[in-house]
Amino acid sequence: MHSLLSLAEAAAGELAVHRGRVAAFSGAELVCFMQKLAEVRDLLGRARWYAALRLSEDVADDERLALDQCVNERATAVDSRLLFFDVEWAAVPAEVAEELLRTDSLDFCGHHLRRLRVNRPHLLPEAAERALAEKAVVGARAWEHLFDELVGAMEVADGTATQSLDSALSRMSSADRTERRRVADALTAAFVPQLRTRAFTYGTILRDAAIEDRLRGRSHWRARRNAENQVSEASVQALLDAVSSRYDLVRRWYRLKARLLGVQRLAHYDRSAPIGSASRAVSWQEARETVLDAYAAFSPQLERAARRFFVENWVDARTGPRRRQGASCEYTVPSVHPYVRVNWQGRAPDVLTLGHEIGHGVHGLLAAPCGIFHQHAPVTLAETAAVFGETLVLRRFEAMATLPAHQLDVLAASLDGAASIVFRQTALSRFEERAHRAARERGTLSADDFADFWIDTQSEMFGTSVDIDDDYRPWWSYISHFVGVPGYLYSYVFGHLLGLALHHRYIQGDTSIPALYVRLLEAGGSAAPNNLLHAVGIDTESGTVWNEGLDLIEQQLRAAEQMSSLVTDRSAAR
Repeated sequence: MHSLLSLAEAAAGELAVHRGRVAAFSGAELVCFMQKLAEVRDLLGRARWYAALRLSEDVADDERLALDQCVNERATAVDSRLLFFDVEWAAVPAEVAEELLRTDSLDFCGHHLRRLRVNRPHLLPEAAERALAEKAVVGARAWEHLFDELVGAMEVADGTATQSLDSALSRMSSADRTERRRVADALTAAFVPQLRTRAFTYGTILRDAAIEDRLRGRSHWRARRNAENQVSEASVQALLDAVSSRYDLVRRWYRLKARLLGVQRLAHYDRSAPIGSASRAVSWQEARETVLDAYAAFSPQLERAARRFFVENWVDARTGPRRRQGASCEYTVPSVHPYVRVNWQGRAPDVLTLGHEIGHGVHGLLAAPCGIFHQHAPVTLAETAAVFGETLVLRRFEAMATLPAHQLDVLAASLDGAASIVFRQTALSRFEERAHRAARERGTLSADDFADFWIDTQSEMFGTSVDIDDDYRPWWSYISHFVGVPGYLYSYVFGHLLGLALHHRYIQGDTSIPALYVRLLEAGGSAAPNNLLHAVGIDTESGTVWNEGLDLIEQQLRAAEQMSSLVTDRSAAR
């Protein structure tokens, strides 16, 4: 790995001799420079992902932490040497840049170069860019590492036994309400120690972001994320407003779920409670075959790509203390395959998570031929691919259900998914917005401030459908997305509703969807999202697609309400 960094450092030195010359590049010189830059990015990416994936296995191991820090410091130094290109390229006059972009053989990085010029108003002089890049290692990135270490090292004491945070959170989907309450109490107790430290860490990251945005002249705390996603803040607000205006759907579902569970009103720890067969144990082999069958029914090409993750051992499903919490898929770089990481607990919801992460993996694998500048699509499209994969698995469960009670189980799983991904992520985005705005208006924030924002935004979603109390106040403090990827969470909402709309058109008989969808994945990030989505007949700017997805959720809710009456009537008749 250190040899990778040494090669990258040497190649960066060759590129650095062009400092001050970018405006005078010929088309051929620009092609050569970008080809060499692609080599550097590949070398750095391989080193960084090796260290990051190794750290994910044990976030509290000093040796792994030191390696990750060392790799990031050396890689950041290389990035710093090459920052001149972004600054000089953005300053090239528009007519000159357009002429250069028409050069043959530049397709492998053309869209990337155009995107760099979009950031032109927010770029600082090279010396300032270099200083910010070098300080990031001991700035926001270091605070993020601290937060991950604190959360990853949490142990949840339940009686005489202790368990990891992920294991405890998975037990919130237990069929036993007494167990759910006991685990929720244990989680609350685990969140209290070092709460002030985690709050200070998050607050520092908020202040760091505010300072950088001010220096760069960004108009909104989410502006950087929106630029990466190639969407406008107005369109993001339209998405979030569309969902929050229909919070009545999630409230109706939680009231129905309370009746199905036989309780007067849900407590916060009941939200993930299973309905019927969702609580049964699932073997790894069954999960694998369910996912592959679901993908095969839609597209043999997708199934072949998905199968490679299992056959070639690209999935790490181990559990244990100190492992990075949650699930993820890391594309790494095009010269290396993606990796999927799940904390497998052997329950039906874990199968949906596996389908979700395999969706990411297939996307990264199919887009790899686009090269290092274009493999990664904006996270909005990346989440569309993941949610679409999850929806395929859910529909597979649905096809396997024959009895009304089993059909209700599947509908419940789908509605739980919508509640978690569409409505909860919208509420989490509202929390983030409150936190970022308050940090910019008031400065330092306390753990109580964050708890107030948390309860307010959760209550806006729940209404009176879920009971929440003071024990729920520290539950914001383990969510790593707030710290590691600010402003990211609306991407889940975007992806879920868009995935639902695509799938709906497919099941309504649009036979062109599979081939169009595969082409969408293969395109990676080689074009603007709107251009890629227009190819599959979707215009996200109109906002119609969001209501189309929300209408589908309402249709499922009505079906569940009707099915619950049928199941109840049959039970009463017996």
